[in-house]
Amino acid sequence: MLIGEIIRVAFQSIRANLFRSMLTTLGIIIGVGAVIAMLAAGAGAQKRIDDQLAALGSNILSLTTSQFFSMGVSREQMTLTVDDIEPLQENTRYIDAVVPELQTRGQFEYAGNNTNSRLIGTTHHYPEIFNYPVAYGRFFSLEEDLALSRVIVLGNDVPEDLGQTPEEILGKTVMGNGQRFEVVGVLEAIGSSGGPSPDNSTFIPISTAEHRVAGNSRVSTINLRVADGVPLERAMVDIERVLRAEHQILPGEPNDFAIIDRKQFLATQQEAQQTFTFLLASIAGVSLLVGGIGIMNIMLVSVTERTHEIGVRKALGATRTNILMQFLVESVALCLFGGLAGIAAGVGTANALSRYAGWETFVSPESVALAFVFSIGVGLFFGIWPARRAARLDPIEALRYET
Repeated sequence: MLIGEIIRVAFQSIRANLFRSMLTTLGIIIGVGAVIAMLAAGAGAQKRIDDQLAALGSNILSLTTSQFFSMGVSREQMTLTVDDIEPLQENTRYIDAVVPELQTRGQFEYAGNNTNSRLIGTTHHYPEIFNYPVAYGRFFSLEEDLALSRVIVLGNDVPEDLGQTPEEILGKTVMGNGQRFEVVGVLEAIGSSGGPSPDNSTFIPISTAEHRVAGNSRVSTINLRVADGVPLERAMVDIERVLRAEHQILPGEPNDFAIIDRKQFLATQQEAQQTFTFLLASIAGVSLLVGGIGIMNIMLVSVTERTHEIGVRKALGATRTNILMQFLVESVALCLFGGLAGIAAGVGTANALSRYAGWETFVSPESVALAFVFSIGVGLFFGIWPARRAARLDPIEALRYET
């Protein structure tokens, strides 16, 4: 038999049992679709972290409150305050910018629309430290910080939550935590790398946050930009010296703060994201294997049902190779159809996650090619046993079957 004839007969057999063939490919469709969707979600998260790593300078350190253990439970102790800012600015030799974050929950209202967001009190250096471009308007100034001005910069998602476009809300006054704030800027869309998203955050001068909103001077984080050419380790030693003196920590006592290399933290997060994506794709791949087992079972049933047909073909001159190829082509074709449908389902799911759930997804050509090749491989692997079983049937015994 010519290869064209083998393919024609294989497709005729699939069409003859179309409904069963469609049910058989469901496992492959679900498996391939799940793999594509999981890889797309993982690639989107990976891209966000990569963008943040590219944007974040290699000279950013962060001070955070330390953790202590009470009755076996890790608890965070708020030990950093606004009062730590000035000593860090004036007494450290290697720091050229100090950017604190006083965080609280913000409840905002405009024209009858309400939203909750993370409210961050910080300084005018914040967007340049983290490379957060302002898309509309501007960030607040040093003068506005010193004057306790009621000005606010919104993350990219906040205007929509308040029923406005960024252009419409610019210059308007919104109510937040019992205060009136003038909107002076809206950030570009930033995305999230797993933590709270800047897109759903709002930013006000730290003096305003301390005296008009939070009512206290505790800060969760102090970000520090190390001067160019200074090793981070040297800067960390200097920061520790200044802050231990400011907090009156005696020799031998542990620090009540922690110093974090932001870029190293994001790199660790990147590795964790890669592992998580691989794990999700592996779990999704299990359904591909289950689908392959389903293909094998149906092909074994098909061999049993067509035993007499196989005997006739062998009697008419079909070789073992012809029979083996016919059933193998059927198996691969089923997986190929399932793979193509699964790719379409996976891309559709990724787009739906991006549009309706707000996830950043990215369907790479490599993941599509991998899913396509893997589905063909499943067809070959799980189709070879039924095909060999059909090819090894004794023609005389096969002709006696069903007679």
